[in-house]
Amino acid sequence: MTATTGAGRALARRAAGLALAAILGAAVAASGARAQAFQTLAPHAILIDADTGAVLFEKGADEPFSPASMAKLMTVEVLFDEMRKGKLGPDTEFTISENAWRRGGAGGGGSSMFAQLNSKVKLPDLLRGIVVQSGNDAAIAAAEGVAGTEDNFSQIMNRHAKEIGLERSTFRNATGYSAPDQKVTARDMAKLAIHLIEAYPEQYKLFAEREFTWNKIRQQNRNPLLTLDIGADGLKTGYLEESGYGLTGSAVQNGQRLVLVVSGLKTARDRAAESRKLLEWGFRAFEARQIFNAGETVAEAETYGAEKGRVPLVTKKPVRLLLPRGNSDRLVARATYQGPLAAPVEEGREVGRLKVTRGEQVVLDMPLYTAESVPAGTMTQRALDAALEVGTGWFRQALSRITSKS
Repeated sequence: MTATTGAGRALARRAAGLALAAILGAAVAASGARAQAFQTLAPHAILIDADTGAVLFEKGADEPFSPASMAKLMTVEVLFDEMRKGKLGPDTEFTISENAWRRGGAGGGGSSMFAQLNSKVKLPDLLRGIVVQSGNDAAIAAAEGVAGTEDNFSQIMNRHAKEIGLERSTFRNATGYSAPDQKVTARDMAKLAIHLIEAYPEQYKLFAEREFTWNKIRQQNRNPLLTLDIGADGLKTGYLEESGYGLTGSAVQNGQRLVLVVSGLKTARDRAAESRKLLEWGFRAFEARQIFNAGETVAEAETYGAEKGRVPLVTKKPVRLLLPRGNSDRLVARATYQGPLAAPVEEGREVGRLKVTRGEQVVLDMPLYTAESVPAGTMTQRALDAALEVGTGWFRQALSRITSKS
């Protein structure tokens, strides 16, 4: 086996990045007409390509605001997770308590499923009451049925939010009613939407249902995008006086899914119009370029004490870039990992990230996985790698001392 020094490892990583950059340069050169600029009335907005995670547009995306009924997306996520774990099923019944009836019913002043006091509602109907009708009574009943109280349920919501990666969001109730520290960001709500779409594909279909009737009262889905011919299939609207009109939505055209979040608009008409404009612009102003197939080697990671000196790194999804039409900005790609990887190396282990940037903007960020298993090497190979690591470690320390004195 040919030994690789610490310097060699660094060069290998850099070479992988340069190869990717060359491919990206070719992709950019193949672009067509100039991309359009976009402006929106919404103070908080984000548009994301769901497959790649590329942010196509953002404005105030990390500024906190009250989610209003969009908080019900996290309520539903908890219910979907309980279903996946087998803790809830189609025959599970929820009781409409006096608290749920008074605070969330018609007398509460907000959206309601109009469930009767002390009635029992099975899970499929309760979910439609939350998703389609935005029923506050249904959301409170769900919280009480799962956790005993809405406060206990909010703790579960926040735990799930952390696991999903919502970095700047805090939930205090299942309905979205105003609470001093119940805040979210557009970026976090988009992450939640993508999680719902990918983790619960069957349950997600509920968001596309146009209407639902309960207690002889038929209500239309409040998502205005569902009535437009733009491929919309979800998710949830919200309104509070303090935060204005908001929407977390998604649409699919020609196999491409976009997710948007807007908030802070003054009217329901503005919400519908701005959401539609943002989606149509996203589908029109960008073109997709597939760089790698799923499972194709993107880069290689150095190994330590292993039978082989390198292991291929792959993505589980196709590597696809969305490029503004006609944009000639330079793209930089880097495959990074913490290494060398100590043997044995397991196949399918997430070890790094593939990031593509345009200036300071990250246009692609995907996990990298090992493509194969690499067993530990012979005693001689492991001893040689250990000696090389010690030697290069001394060299780096000496270089650091020299640099600090200069």
